[in-house]
Amino acid sequence: MTAVLIERVSKVFNAGRPDEVTALSDVDLTVGGGQFVSLIGPSGCGKSTLLRLIADLIEPTVGTVTVAGKPAAQARRDQEYGIAFQQAGLFEWRTVRRNVELPLELREVPKAERRARAEEMLALVGLADFAGHYPAQLSGGMQQRVAIARALAVHPPLLLMDEPFGALDEMTRERLQAELLHICAKTGTSTVFVTHSIAEAVFLSDKVVVMSARPGRITASIDIDLPARDEAARQSPEYFEFVTSVRKALRA
Repeated sequence: MTAVLIERVSKVFNAGRPDEVTALSDVDLTVGGGQFVSLIGPSGCGKSTLLRLIADLIEPTVGTVTVAGKPAAQARRDQEYGIAFQQAGLFEWRTVRRNVELPLELREVPKAERRARAEEMLALVGLADFAGHYPAQLSGGMQQRVAIARALAVHPPLLLMDEPFGALDEMTRERLQAELLHICAKTGTSTVFVTHSIAEAVFLSDKVVVMSARPGRITASIDIDLPARDEAARQSPEYFEFVTSVRKALRA
């Protein structure tokens, strides 16, 4: 099944007012099941706006957004996606386990089941030993892993990520990139990932979608076919060729 289908979408903020802004114009995008798609473009081009449209946090002015074969609003109500932002957004007064359990609590999942699910997700992100800790006791990278575990707790078919590693140091960022790919491969989760980093987009993605300056349009869609997704891949000629292709598309 197609994970996301965006057809002829435009988004205008403050329509009809002096401060009217056209954030997106005539955007078409398809994300296949199990596919990892990165959105990249200059600041203010509408990447995060497009992600929020998929999540039904805002509505398109024109066009349609379909998620898992449903209108975006229905997909949100059915919790067809998990979402993670640049800031982990954890509740400081809840333990790591209870942070991960939160979306399950909202779905009224029985206590024993949500505890088991939370422990499963924490093991997946390598934090099983920190379930009883509080967020303030964790590093920034560990907090982001908790946020990913929480996003995955309801076993969503789609993961939406808005620069989740942007505030991290380079070594932590690269380690979490590798862990994210492992998680997505293991769970079969489709992913839409917003980033400003060409290197990150190429390493993570099956497809890199390049957007223009506002009003945001899709100007290129580059399929990424690397022989592997490991540290050796970051040094491969194919990797640097794709980085160059994305950079040229951005400059164009």
